Amino acid sequence: MGKHIRMNTRMTAFLATALLAAAAPSFAQEPPPPPAAAPPAAAAPSAPVAWSSLSPEQQRVLGSMSNQWGSLPPERQQALANGSKRWLEMSPEQQAQARERFSHWQTLPPDQRRALHDRWQRFQALPPREREAVRQNYHRFQQLPPAQRQMLRQQWRNATPEQRAQMVEQARAERARRAEHPQPRGGGRNPPPRFR
Repeated sequence: MGKHIRMNTRMTAFLATALLAAAAPSFAQEPPPPPAAAPPAAAAPSAPVAWSSLSPEQQRVLGSMSNQWGSLPPERQQALANGSKRWLEMSPEQQAQARERFSHWQTLPPDQRRALHDRWQRFQALPPREREAVRQNYHRFQQLPPAQRQMLRQQWRNATPEQRAQMVEQARAERARRAEHPQPRGGGRNPPPRFR
């Protein structure tokens, strides 16, 4: 019985980590919002998810959970259903990367796991539009050369809380500016100068 519970906990943690890896904010470009960004207290509770409503593929991924599915809280059911769907949409390379991150997750001390979990909770509390902006920033960050990503991470780590707050505000202002004045696909309003 203990082994079965441990496997369920591992599967849940694995799916949560896979989601975190796929949708987490970029730690260097778009830091998480301050805790004040939490949803209003009157948010609607999650509805239960029936096991039979899951696709056969999702049931296969979550197979070890089938016997206890009905006893899980609706929020947990929803998270697992969403996680399994996202897992199935990942390429084999993304799944391998998620497995690697899960292995790393297991080596983290409890305080670091808690901090990552808190970041994930804050991300989940964002309005859908802001979550999408965070995802886009994350994907842009992933496209940067490794040296530039490392430099940005180091800048973030070395910044004081005040500097981090300023970085967040600058990123928000830049995002708002881009939303108000979208650039044409070519990148700018005027063509680049020609040299003869």
